[in-house]
Amino acid sequence: MAKIPLLTPADCALVLVDEQAGLAFAAGSADRQLLRSNAVALARTATAFSIPVVVSTSASKVYSGPLMPPLRAVLADITPIERRNMNLWEDEAAKAAIVATGRETLVFAGLLTEACVSFPVLSALADGYKVYVVADACGGLTSASHDAALRRLEQAGAIITSWLQFLLEMQRDWTRHDTYEAARSIVVDHGGGYGIGLDYARDMVKPA
Repeated sequence: MAKIPLLTPADCALVLVDEQAGLAFAAGSADRQLLRSNAVALARTATAFSIPVVVSTSASKVYSGPLMPPLRAVLADITPIERRNMNLWEDEAAKAAIVATGRETLVFAGLLTEACVSFPVLSALADGYKVYVVADACGGLTSASHDAALRRLEQAGAIITSWLQFLLEMQRDWTRHDTYEAARSIVVDHGGGYGIGLDYARDMVKPA
């Protein structure tokens, strides 16, 4: 079995596909509020660690709506690339933006897992990229179809991860002070009980 090294911020680019409310309405594989929170946590992680981000949307004027507002707030300097193709990899502008990052490892998340995430992941793998899929920031029509899509991607060579694992892989060491506060705040805001625990520890552990 091939060894897979830990990622670093210098290795990868984040690709967010169709994180739009119209598609979130169709996502039944997980709680929609949680899906949105996880996507925001992922985008904040990329920003905190200066990871290039490519954002693409589809049918934003006729069905899907724009990029969801909390993501627009986090990624205020990034203009989503609107496309017609279901497969982002077949859109010249979107693919060119990814290639322009110069990164050979791509981290994907988006809606819906069965198509708009799966298709570019399979295409990127075929073109020789190493690809990670942030499973808990992707939503499918049903839990079964979401899981089936993830299994197919994993069989094709994609690496399945979560937003929290990705963040911790980027931080790696809590003594890295330049990113500590940003990473901690993401966990506090989006990490459920883990985040509550971090806040509790800060309140309770006082210097002697």
